Amino acid sequence: MTQPPDIQAAISGDKPALERIIRSVQDRVHRLAMRMLANPDDAAEATQEILIRVVTKLSTYRGESAFETWVYRIATNHLLTVRKGMAGLTFEAFEADLHSGLSDAPEAADVVMLNELRMACTMAMLLCLDVNHRMAYVLGDILEMEHSQAADLLDISPANYRKRLSRARGDVQAFTSRVCGLANPGARCACPRRLPAARAAKRLPPDPTPGAPGYDAVKARAAQVAGDLKTLTLQRAIGDLACPSDLASALLAAVDPPG
Repeated sequence: MTQPPDIQAAISGDKPALERIIRSVQDRVHRLAMRMLANPDDAAEATQEILIRVVTKLSTYRGESAFETWVYRIATNHLLTVRKGMAGLTFEAFEADLHSGLSDAPEAADVVMLNELRMACTMAMLLCLDVNHRMAYVLGDILEMEHSQAADLLDISPANYRKRLSRARGDVQAFTSRVCGLANPGARCACPRRLPAARAAKRLPPDPTPGAPGYDAVKARAAQVAGDLKTLTLQRAIGDLACPSDLASALLAAVDPPG
């Protein structure tokens, strides 16, 4: 496999080519960072750090694997060593937190805010897994990578990866089926009951404004998602988590193309 033309051009000092490369991978890197770190600020910082590594190491890419795979390897290696996020969160502690402050008379809630709550909840749920099982789950069940590719990224055997994924999947499914009202109608926690406490704790962004650009589309999508959420769907239903800002221009201003 040879280097794609844009990569050859970027290594030779072509800034537009380098910009295209950064933009082609920044959303995927950010999506992985968000799933691993949950906190938007931490994920944005990690995304920038990973993209800087991609830029500075670009001249070492020999085309022996797909460029996306090469980028994911840099990203996974970085994220497995990042010590950020809600350290020490367990499924037991998270369950207790969800059950605290449940409203007995929930007010009518905007479906967009309910979707924000589901996003925050699924992110926190993943933080209950240790970093190795979290990465296995994200690669396998969120990004839906082939097991052989995920095992290669983590530098473990496919058999060990399958065991790691199976344990992570079992823990997430057991928690969801026991605690989440979307997966289990008999569970105590339900999004409309949990929303007031989440708002009071400032764990959600401000309420959206009806009529704002994109509001109706988000509302329609959120309403459709609500009817489909089940154990695994709960993790996959919140979209691609696009990078909140275009980092390409900022990076190009700070980092010269690798030579």
